[in-house]
Amino acid sequence: MKKQWIWALPLAVFVVMVGFFAASLDKDPRELPSQRLDKPAPAFTLPLLENPQASFSPAQMHGQVWLLNVWASWCAACRSEHALIGQLAKQVPVVGLNQQDEAGAARAWLAELGNPYLATPTDDDGRVSIDYGVYGVPETFVIDKQGVIRYRHLGPVTEQSINDVLLPLIRKLQA
Repeated sequence: MKKQWIWALPLAVFVVMVGFFAASLDKDPRELPSQRLDKPAPAFTLPLLENPQASFSPAQMHGQVWLLNVWASWCAACRSEHALIGQLAKQVPVVGLNQQDEAGAARAWLAELGNPYLATPTDDDGRVSIDYGVYGVPETFVIDKQGVIRYRHLGPVTEQSINDVLLPLIRKLQA
């Protein structure tokens, strides 16, 4: 009798796997959960790319809605979003967290493409990026006037993400 039901085990495993697959079809694979949403942005103090004797801390942005854009000169997607970050910087302060980059390469990159950032702290060892839950560059965080992370955008910003998500949220938080 056991031999008669042995064929049912692989079938049951297959049915369960199909169920998990079907349940995941309606989810956006670009959306990764963030444990930081609606929580205070992690505090840090890092030297600035432009002037390593000076430093930046998110506390300096208290009372303002601002963006933290995590980027690197070795990141092709960062290059593709850079002009759009410049457009955003005309409407809201943008801080560019330079992640695990060579300082000379990062300075040359900004000299070539322009520097839209209010400040460019350098995260040489990647610890601040880890604290923010960064999976990879680029990532952009919207931080409110009280220093709370309100939105996380994975990957390069696009005109659509700016118009449909970022600017409406920024305007709401600024009001």
